[in-house]
Amino acid sequence: MGQVFETIAHEFRESLAMALIALRINKLRSILTLLGIAVGVFSIIAVMTAMGVLLNSIESGLSQLGANTFQIQRTSNFNTGNPQERAKMRNRKNIKYAQGLLVKERATLAKAVGLEAWSGGKIVATLTGQKSNPDVAIVGEDIEGFATNNWDIGDGRLFTQSELNSGRKVAILGIQVVKKIFTKLDPIGQTIRIDGQEYEVIGTIEPKGGMLGGNQDNFVAIPLTTLFDVYGSNRDIHIMVQASSRETFDDCVEQVRGILRSARQVSPGVDDDFYLFSNDSMIEQFNDFTKYVRLGIMVISAIALIAAGVGIMNIMLVSVTERTREIGIRKAIGAKKNNILSQFILEAVVISELGGMIGIIIGILVGNILAITLSVPAIIPWDWVAIGFLVCSLIGVVFGVYPAWKASNLDPIEALRYE
Repeated sequence: MGQVFETIAHEFRESLAMALIALRINKLRSILTLLGIAVGVFSIIAVMTAMGVLLNSIESGLSQLGANTFQIQRTSNFNTGNPQERAKMRNRKNIKYAQGLLVKERATLAKAVGLEAWSGGKIVATLTGQKSNPDVAIVGEDIEGFATNNWDIGDGRLFTQSELNSGRKVAILGIQVVKKIFTKLDPIGQTIRIDGQEYEVIGTIEPKGGMLGGNQDNFVAIPLTTLFDVYGSNRDIHIMVQASSRETFDDCVEQVRGILRSARQVSPGVDDDFYLFSNDSMIEQFNDFTKYVRLGIMVISAIALIAAGVGIMNIMLVSVTERTREIGIRKAIGAKKNNILSQFILEAVVISELGGMIGIIIGILVGNILAITLSVPAIIPWDWVAIGFLVCSLIGVVFGVYPAWKASNLDPIEALRYE
């Protein structure tokens, strides 16, 4: 048995060596052939790497909600391609502060219910003249909003219930704002000016990073009542709900849904007029959102790979014709059909695998450019790398079999006569 395996291994090494020699002899032709494979594999790997990076960015960003937490907004985070659905979302009424308070009061399965409202595109300035870019978001929060957003106080403190009730002008800064306007000073106790209003800085928030290229540290948090006093109370509210445990999460979702449907007078059988999401639902929605993009890329890549496979078959048939005399000599000195067959199939597989390897490497590098842009860790989609190598081997075997079969069936006498 050991001798049989040794013989097979020797024949494989010999066939592989001859295949590599043949590729080196016809370098230009081999390079042009493997480029076709490389393009097809590159498109698949690049897209799947980019999708993985985006998913990591979303998962990282959604961790801001905290454990066992879901959020309710007026509209979805992902825009649907259906104009009617977009129009329906635009026409939804704001979630009112009173409705948020009702959830706080009646959601018995919730550990915490936070309420917030946003106002974006602000300039934050110090009294000494330092200014931020005009893209700082102002968020009005209640106290539980910090827990449900998973925001941790870095320096300083959180505002008190008394400060919330009285609408006091105090502010807690995201770390990006601190870096921009307090390069040398300790921000705690300083005064900032936003839209002509002055706020005392009482704390900073630990950095959270970004999602999909955004910066979740570029904001200023003030008491929700203060935001109402400055920007008006008829604002759209976000409700963040933290269930008491993982086991009660689904029941808590349904309880809150029922409270809001009743408060917003949604008739039985009619869809919710608000958008409820959690980490899992957002990831699922992202996958649905990108499903057809991935499918389209895979179809185009499959066509490219088939075209490249036909190119391999064509090149191998030309190679068989050019090396007819060589095949005749090999047969005359004792080479068997399976030796010739394995040599040419290996040659096709090597071309295909080299092209696949180039496509995989470039695809991973290009896909991870997105990771650098979004400031998230780079990834290597090992499952798709394995699939890429498998597909390349399959292409090499399928499209190399006929030329190899033709070579192995050449008559040695006729082959030796070939000029």
